[in-house]
Amino acid sequence: MLLTSSKETIITALPEPQHVKAVYKAMLEPATLLTDGVAQPRLFIDSSTIDPMTSGEVSNSCVSSAQGQFVDAPMSGGVVGAEAGTLTFMIGCAPELVDRVTQILSMMGKRVLHMGDQGAGLKAKLANNYLLALNNIATAEAMNMGIQWGLDPKALTGMINISTGRCWPSEINNPVPGVIEGAPSGRDYAGGFGVSLMNKDLKLALKSADEFGVKLVMGPVAKGLYDEVEKDAQCKGKDFSVVYRYLGGKE
Repeated sequence: MLLTSSKETIITALPEPQHVKAVYKAMLEPATLLTDGVAQPRLFIDSSTIDPMTSGEVSNSCVSSAQGQFVDAPMSGGVVGAEAGTLTFMIGCAPELVDRVTQILSMMGKRVLHMGDQGAGLKAKLANNYLLALNNIATAEAMNMGIQWGLDPKALTGMINISTGRCWPSEINNPVPGVIEGAPSGRDYAGGFGVSLMNKDLKLALKSADEFGVKLVMGPVAKGLYDEVEKDAQCKGKDFSVVYRYLGGKE
């Protein structure tokens, strides 16, 4: 890892909690990023989706080593949002850092939402992705149900999307091939948000809920299904909407 002490802002985006720990350990132990030579306190922005407790540990390391301030800033929008510069960042930091962080992240995204103190960005992201994981399964089941009953998939989707069942998986990432132009389902579920990543985020949400004593009923059932989908040879490596295929949906 090559880092220079002249950088005031360091942004990280890594797959798993252990990767975040390892990278920050390499930077902070021993101190390789000295405060000398920078005009203002160094800012560490981590855009990884990890558990809040790990993020808190890393934040404490940054502060206690006097090497800078730490912000959790998980992002939403996927590959398409990254390419288009329309990502949404959910940030957790002290109020006095919001303007500085917003200015930096606005170079990569469209929205920067301050959710509270350090860790709040991750809690918001995990709550959102928990809901997305469940909505994805429910949409796949509802579409499969309607199609098996003889309903036209486009007509069913159109009705759902002006009714109370409307959600991101029905409107943008519909799991039925050919229903929504540009959705991963129309290209054999390639690209998009991989089922393994969704499964990881769901696992993190369940872990964090357990640590805070939050009772969840549907989450563990959904996690079991995503475990099965991820192992299935016809679904592995695909967008998470491939749940529809696993359920036997007509393609």
